[in-house]
Amino acid sequence: MNNAQRSGQNGQRPQLDIRPGGGRRGPAMVAEKPKHFRKTVKRLLSYIGKKRNILIIMIVCVMLSVGVTLVAPIMQTEALNYLTIESAGGYMQIIDGIPRIDFASMIKILIALGVLFVLSSVFTYTQARLSAKLSQSTVRTMRSDLFHRIVKLPLKYIDNHPHGDIMSRMTNDIEHISNTISQSVTSLISSLITIIGALVIMLYYSPLMTLVSIVTIPVTLLVTSFVTKRVRRYFVAQQKLLGKLNAEVEESVMGYRTIMAFSREDITKAEFSKISRALRKTGIKAEIFGGVMGPLMNLVNNAGYLLIVIIGVILAVNQTIPVTTVYLFIQFSKQFTRPINEVANQFTAILNAVSGAERVFEIMDESSEIDEGEKILDPKDPIGHLSFRHVNFAYVPEEPVLKDFCLEVDQGQKIAIVGKTGSGKTTIINLLTRFYEIDSGEILLDGVDIRDISKDSLRHNIAIVLQDTVLFTDTIGANIRYGKLEARNDEVQRAAETANAHRFVSRMPKGYDTMLSESGCNISNGQRQLLSIARAVLADPNILILDEATSSVDTRTEMRIQNAMINLMKGRTTLIIAHRLSTIRDADKIIVLDGGNICEAGNHEELLAKKGVYYNLYMSQFAGIAT
Repeated sequence: MNNAQRSGQNGQRPQLDIRPGGGRRGPAMVAEKPKHFRKTVKRLLSYIGKKRNILIIMIVCVMLSVGVTLVAPIMQTEALNYLTIESAGGYMQIIDGIPRIDFASMIKILIALGVLFVLSSVFTYTQARLSAKLSQSTVRTMRSDLFHRIVKLPLKYIDNHPHGDIMSRMTNDIEHISNTISQSVTSLISSLITIIGALVIMLYYSPLMTLVSIVTIPVTLLVTSFVTKRVRRYFVAQQKLLGKLNAEVEESVMGYRTIMAFSREDITKAEFSKISRALRKTGIKAEIFGGVMGPLMNLVNNAGYLLIVIIGVILAVNQTIPVTTVYLFIQFSKQFTRPINEVANQFTAILNAVSGAERVFEIMDESSEIDEGEKILDPKDPIGHLSFRHVNFAYVPEEPVLKDFCLEVDQGQKIAIVGKTGSGKTTIINLLTRFYEIDSGEILLDGVDIRDISKDSLRHNIAIVLQDTVLFTDTIGANIRYGKLEARNDEVQRAAETANAHRFVSRMPKGYDTMLSESGCNISNGQRQLLSIARAVLADPNILILDEATSSVDTRTEMRIQNAMINLMKGRTTLIIAHRLSTIRDADKIIVLDGGNICEAGNHEELLAKKGVYYNLYMSQFAGIAT
């Protein structure tokens, strides 16, 4: 692939208020309809259909339960016929002025009816259990697919989206889907079967009365359509606002020390209240519009029942139909309209789930991190010669960070990169590790374009000690072993000793088995930095990247780390990004970035002698001279 084809793969990085990926406010909230309602529903049903065996058994139980429900009114009518005189269409005879009731036959019907009710309870219980299993199995698959997609997303996506919103899609939106599947799927299936069954039975007994019963359906559909169109956009906005609220909470919890240090609690509470009020306002509108459906449907249905009674009485008086048939039609009219009512009452939850599913599918449809490289690096081969050739890169179009950047790094050489904030220091690391793709130019590793190398293979040969130390909720040993999962305990300990971390770890109550809390909050910043360095030591990389690697430790610890790093860096290509110029005096070469390119290069003494940008930076730190 040529450079022109490769260009343009990086995405834009929008300007967020606080930090990439964790913007306090994120994108503006807009109340809008789901973009692909039918497509989302179809895709959601495809997930449910993956659990075919559970679904089939559940449908059978629903059919049996509905069958009992449909047969029950017929048997009740038959029982009533034994209490109705023959002239009114019943079975009861009047002999010598005395009614003759066939109690034996009626009791048999009632016993059979009782058995059916018991069976109905069994079927209902079974379908409820299967529904719960279907729901949990479906959302487990969706949650796994979503998480697998998230961990494969390009870094630019994570940088550009509020983390709380991503978490909301993983938790809240999935939970809405789970609740809807468990509560609504069986209801929808039952409703469909009930409507068809009730319609067939009513047509069998009286086509005329059936016509009277179904006149309310068009009105029902019109009411449903009218309300649905107006409430849908509020549920979409509600889900988005919930994601925004989660992002605000996450940011406040992560930055609570800074908030307290600057006494910004009131501002933080005001921002939270602002989002919370917007969520409350949108939620109320959604619930009000959604809640209107039930009363409207009851009004339409009651009007239908009244019409059935009036027409039925007229027909019964004219002896067109038996009196018991009027009762039967009232019962089946309820059976016929009840499913429609249930769907109408649940459409609020259904819309909520569809809105959540659309947000989940938005992430699933994002492109995975592009990796066209096929070459696998051999760990035995000498790796380390780096060439940056005419590299151009911009997070945002028309705002280049690197412009025609060129740099040669020999294998085993120690290169320090310095410059003002925003000069492109960290960007070089992002491009070397292929977290972002360059716009044009090329980066070569031992003469091979890194875009031709598998990302896994490339990153396996690079160890990074980041400025912001990331530790996981696990043991200290497991966090160090993250650099080499198959490492033995003695290897972990040696790595910790090299990084001067063993001393404080051995003093912990459980040593390397000590559990770290979220982000390692139960140890100091310096200790977290030491564990991060130990992780890099254990990885035994060919290329070492130190991004402010000693910025979070005290001077004494820094000296210990520097001595340990001298041995670690021997024979390895090392890139050091630092603002503390005291840590890079021994670098083989120092490059100074300014305006997206190298403005000065040389060792410490050479750059001081030039009295240029590096000299001014150095003197501003150590001599207090303003630049």
